[in-house]
Amino acid sequence: MSSIGATSNDRPDKRATFLLSGTGDLIEPDDGIVAVGSGGPFAMAAARALARHSQLDARRIAAEAMSIAADICIYTNPNLTIEEL
Repeated sequence: MSSIGATSNDRPDKRATFLLSGTGDLIEPDDGIVAVGSGGPFAMAAARALARHSQLDARRIAAEAMSIAADICIYTNPNLTIEEL
């Protein structure tokens, strides 16, 4: 299972994206893209490429990146639920 996008707490903010690490560190990515889970590295690579080389909006980038990750990682399935802030 993989997720791509912004993590949130009680007060989501769509102006910034952060990742909370397992050790409690709050990480802000350089390009605003985060991905977690077994297929996270695949999804992140796909999302970065799509963001740099296409005119797709954030929702479509997330969907396409997850689809690519699902094609590569046996633990990531193609059934998506996308929630937007």
